[in-house]
Amino acid sequence: MRSQSVDSDLGGALVGRGDVVRELNRCARNARSGRACSVVVTGPAGIGKSALLHAFLSGQAGRHATVLQASCEEGASSASFSGVRALLGSIAQGAPLEGAARHALPALTPGAPAGESPHAPAVQHVFHGLHRLVLDMLSRRPLVLALDDIHHCDELSLRWLDFLLRRSGGLPLLVVLTQQAEAAALTRRTPAHHALTDLATHRRTTTLRLRPLTEPDVAEIVRGFFPAPAAPVFLARARAATGGNPRLLGRLLRELRAEGTGPDVGGADRIAETGGRVLASWARELLDRRPPWVEQVTRAVAVLGASGTDHVGALAAVPADVVADALTVLREAGLLVPGGRHLADGAVRAAVLAPLDAQALSSLHARAALLLSDAGRPAEEVADHLLHVPSIPEPWMPGVLLEAAARAEQLGAPEAAARYLYRVLEVDPDSVEVRFRLARSLAETAPPEAIGLLREALAPSVDVRTRARIAAQFGTTGLAAREISVALDILEDVLDALDTELGPDPLPADRELRTLVESVLLIVGSHGRSTFAATRKRAAAMTLPEGDTPAQCQKLAAMAVLTALDDQPPEPSVNRALRASSCPQLPLKSWSLINSAIVLDLADRTDDALRALDRVLRHGRENSAIWTYALALSIRAGIQHGLGALPDALADASTAVRISSAERWGEVMVLPRLALAGVLVDRGEAASAEALLTSIEPARREEYVWTHHRYLMAHGRARRALGDAEGALALFRECGRSLEEAEVHHAAYLPWWVEAACVLAELGRAEEAQEPAAHGTRLARQWGTPRVLGLAALARGVATPGDGGVELLGEAVRELASSPARVEHARAELVLGKVLLADGDRPAAREHLRAAAGLAQRCGALALGRDARATLVAAGGRMRKMTGSPLDLLTSMERKVASLAAGGAGNRSIAQSLYVSLRTVEMHLTSVYRKLGVAERAQLAEVLRSSGVRGARAPRSAPRPGGQGFG
Repeated sequence: MRSQSVDSDLGGALVGRGDVVRELNRCARNARSGRACSVVVTGPAGIGKSALLHAFLSGQAGRHATVLQASCEEGASSASFSGVRALLGSIAQGAPLEGAARHALPALTPGAPAGESPHAPAVQHVFHGLHRLVLDMLSRRPLVLALDDIHHCDELSLRWLDFLLRRSGGLPLLVVLTQQAEAAALTRRTPAHHALTDLATHRRTTTLRLRPLTEPDVAEIVRGFFPAPAAPVFLARARAATGGNPRLLGRLLRELRAEGTGPDVGGADRIAETGGRVLASWARELLDRRPPWVEQVTRAVAVLGASGTDHVGALAAVPADVVADALTVLREAGLLVPGGRHLADGAVRAAVLAPLDAQALSSLHARAALLLSDAGRPAEEVADHLLHVPSIPEPWMPGVLLEAAARAEQLGAPEAAARYLYRVLEVDPDSVEVRFRLARSLAETAPPEAIGLLREALAPSVDVRTRARIAAQFGTTGLAAREISVALDILEDVLDALDTELGPDPLPADRELRTLVESVLLIVGSHGRSTFAATRKRAAAMTLPEGDTPAQCQKLAAMAVLTALDDQPPEPSVNRALRASSCPQLPLKSWSLINSAIVLDLADRTDDALRALDRVLRHGRENSAIWTYALALSIRAGIQHGLGALPDALADASTAVRISSAERWGEVMVLPRLALAGVLVDRGEAASAEALLTSIEPARREEYVWTHHRYLMAHGRARRALGDAEGALALFRECGRSLEEAEVHHAAYLPWWVEAACVLAELGRAEEAQEPAAHGTRLARQWGTPRVLGLAALARGVATPGDGGVELLGEAVRELASSPARVEHARAELVLGKVLLADGDRPAAREHLRAAAGLAQRCGALALGRDARATLVAAGGRMRKMTGSPLDLLTSMERKVASLAAGGAGNRSIAQSLYVSLRTVEMHLTSVYRKLGVAERAQLAEVLRSSGVRGARAPRSAPRPGGQGFG
């Protein structure tokens, strides 16, 4: 027998148990007054039962009564009267027992009768002798008998305690017992089970269940481990990770402290991993101390997971009642998810299965797969187990894996589909269909691997319709895998074969297949610098589709792009883009919508463009289309940049870079870095932008229309911002030359000519600037949107001296003000302001410079804004200095309102403290939310904190109706 006091994991602390101690003290007072009773303290392992018992016995109970305390050891249930001996054995070592008490001796010395029934005469004699012994003690002083962990106790000791209670009415006796909450489940198959049940349900017995620690309790314990104040999120996660179990909490905190982690937000982020390890260790410790049937069931639970809980008994080969008892044990130990029947943590699952070797584990999975298949469970549940077996020997298994893969494809889980299809390919390595489906599943996450599979599937023996489907997939995947030339060759060969096979009047399904191949050919060809012109000529010779089917919409959108970039009026390409993007059912939605968005953005139909990209992004999220998602984010970032929504553009571009960088193909995808670099230049971070651009290998960008020229523009703008005007001019001219070489003609697509004209004007070479200005003006008049007309006027304005130039710059301001291009509008205002200042018209200059600074500030274009402010100050104006803080967007009154709101003040309280109307506060808050891009006070407080501003509190003198603010 052992004597346990407190939990060493908590260093002796007893927290959150005041109500239970008070109840125990009340029972002790009742017992001392002659009302004998017993208390059973119950709760799961680690909840603090032993610590509570120690604290109680060390208090008033120990001062007013004789206390006999013991604890039952594991395995003691087989030794008769072991619990009694632990409590009363010391008495036998003192003075000899006299009278009836002598009958207690067999129970108090080793070698007590084993295997005897509680009702046997010999046992009853011992019971009476023990009762007499206790009566003698009670005649001298009140008595407390405390027995810890009675779920380990033997049957005869428990029966005697019940015997004692039934005969102790009117005596000053208190019996305090502790048992684990899962005791009934653990002892159900032992002789002690009914004895425990009878004792717990005795009319003189009160049961006290220890509950998990509350968050304030957790906070108190955390203070004992860490001197620094704990973050609320740390306390919440610590409690959630441990279920409020004191022993688990102590182990978690000890581990975190050993790692050097504090109770701050960073420490909260460590809790999931560290807590998983602690819980796994806890699980292994508990299972090692439980009967074998508990571990059998736990292994079955671990293998079957959340979806197979109804089949645990069959897999574990135990009856249903044993499963129920084992689940009770696991639930009480905190190893199951709340309200569920599966394990709470992956680390716990790993710890449960760790003792099994590979063969035993795969055997369990094979049996689980067969059980679930026979029970008619969904194919993916069965297939998940087949992934863990070394081979697929049974004829029914490939069919299940294929069905599971199809289901995964429907649910937008391509990585799961790929896992299933790999196993099928092991069985049927020559299957073209399996290779095709596997490649389609890998296209977004592993394009090179997908291309390899498609190449193997394109055998000459494969029928032409199947080859057409494979070629179409090869084309779109080839863009990600940088296989444009190969893809175009394959697509052209397949088109020729289709024409030969299908004839002049194909069936509707064959016509749609041919249109699909054509559409992919146009998409792929429009990406290459060397293939763009030929692809456009090929598109011009094609019949324009109606846009009634998915393939027709994809082809229509590709043709819209090619037409738009051919120095044509906007109407035909815009109409095609709108038609392609409005198709209600778009299985091929990504390229249909992406190409439509590109055209609509060029036409300043930015709302329509953003809606189309939002659909692509939604599809990407729902289908784990990572490559497409990163691509669409990059394009959206470019559109947001053009709109002057630089914070949104920065967020999209940064996300696209982060997502693509985490993938194996991250270095191949260039567009996210180009989008981010462009935003960084306008944010005043040109050096960072150039570093990002120079990290792109030339071979990664030079082949593509959509990346090479964007790189040249972004790099030229970065060089210009860094003071290298000549270097910038060379890059802009190279961009124009390369676009001309590729036969890409459009005013709004990378308007290098306006950049070149502005640089030349700054270099004092205004006459030379007239050439790019004239080039851009011709393109702009053909396209005709306010954005490009304004840029053309800007280019001509900087190239024209005197009043004519001022008039043209005024035209640029007016045109751009009516366009969605807010940064370009600010730029035109700045250029006009500088020209007016140089001409000596300071009042007019200040007006335009102030407008430029305000526009730039609202857009987040810090470089332009700082330039405008510096020029404004030089012109005699005044304006607060700009920083990178979003708070620069706020007026002084908006700052005051925002600070008070973030500090917790309600609208009415803010109004009273600032002596303004409630409506004024609401107006200012609305403006603050709009400018900072937030929707609620919590987000506002976070923005202020990130900018180093503390939320203010309303002055105490301000009256607060009813003692509260309203807002």
